[in-house]
Amino acid sequence: MTDTVHGAAPSAARVSDGYRWTQLAIGVGAMVMIANYQYGWTFFVPDIQKKFGWDRASIQWAFTLFVLFETWLVPVEGWFVDRYGPRLIVLIGGILCGAGWAINSFAANLGGFYFGMIIAGIGAGAVYGTCVGNALKWFPDKRGLAAGITAAGFGAGSALTVAPIQSMIKSDGFQSTFLHFGLGQGIVVIILAFFLVAPKAGQVPEALQNATIMQSRRNYGPSEVIRQPIFWLMYLMFVLVGAGGLLVTANLKPIAADWKIAAVPVTLMGLTMTTVTFAATIDRVLNGLTRPFFGWVSDKIGRENTMFLAFGFEGIGIYMLYLWGHNPIAFVILSGFVFFAWGEIYSLFPSTCTDTFGAKFATTNAGLLYTAKGTASLLVPLGNYMQQSSGSWDGVFLLAAAANILASLLAIIVLKPWRKTVVAKAVTA
Repeated sequence: MTDTVHGAAPSAARVSDGYRWTQLAIGVGAMVMIANYQYGWTFFVPDIQKKFGWDRASIQWAFTLFVLFETWLVPVEGWFVDRYGPRLIVLIGGILCGAGWAINSFAANLGGFYFGMIIAGIGAGAVYGTCVGNALKWFPDKRGLAAGITAAGFGAGSALTVAPIQSMIKSDGFQSTFLHFGLGQGIVVIILAFFLVAPKAGQVPEALQNATIMQSRRNYGPSEVIRQPIFWLMYLMFVLVGAGGLLVTANLKPIAADWKIAAVPVTLMGLTMTTVTFAATIDRVLNGLTRPFFGWVSDKIGRENTMFLAFGFEGIGIYMLYLWGHNPIAFVILSGFVFFAWGEIYSLFPSTCTDTFGAKFATTNAGLLYTAKGTASLLVPLGNYMQQSSGSWDGVFLLAAAANILASLLAIIVLKPWRKTVVAKAVTA
């Protein structure tokens, strides 16, 4: 089958739902394989610090650079995907992901780790943006759910490897772990790339139109989107919510270590693990489940109503983690709650963006909004500097909680009525 982009060819016959779900599953598989490049990083930080003696904030710039290059190049990658299809971009992404962690395995200075994570970030962004964009195109009738399921692969994909990565770091060292996991995951992405295609015009159902889901009939080009003030409101909200989750993602193990609970055994549901291993495993699972769950909810009650609830839960969760997180059991449960209330941004914002600006350039436009994650990542080392200067995580947690409450209120008070007006104008234009 040719790798043809939606809207670029004459109308074709509708494909079966089974075929659409197969394409979604291939994208999810690729997302699972790139998850560790972001979510596995926290397990390497203490060993890198121990071996080289660098301060933690300097090391965490590697994570920030990863997220910046993962996100800020997605619009460029999306431009190619919207015109030439998903296969080539995911193939290149898999190669770069494997190469990035291979570079990390040989790095002997900060610059080496920065470079390795930049290369891995470019690769992960190519895969992430392409797979989410493809899901949005294949499922205009279930856009929130499809984006959520795809993003769930990234959120939960590293859950099964939490213990193996930590075990391999302990037995073989972090450098060997970087090499073997990096190359193995990259190779699987390369294989999956050959099976990805984009829908042709006519192969998928029409976009939804009802009182709950407001979807534009007009397709905005990327240059138009960035001139829309409502896009920048969504961007601000993405940054406000994204920063707190990224800070916890990058520092889960260091936070637990600072609170002297990282190695404390915790027993829940008949399972016993150390606090940090239990927390990381549950966090990954819930961070994955939240994406299709809240995506499905948003298909039922509307995007902004769902944002109001989810972002509010996130703010409350971060505040409770600040209050009670020094207790090992509370740390495991509350960090899971925080990740459950955070991960949905990766289904809600892409679907809201495509609802507002149309599906034709969905990969590029959602990619433009996804760069907000990179902007949010700039706050990660700032959070580390705050912690280092004060000797406490308290201020960081309070700021993150307040930012989420603000985003929750913006969703319902400002975004919802504004987007209704924008979509109505696009329909009548």
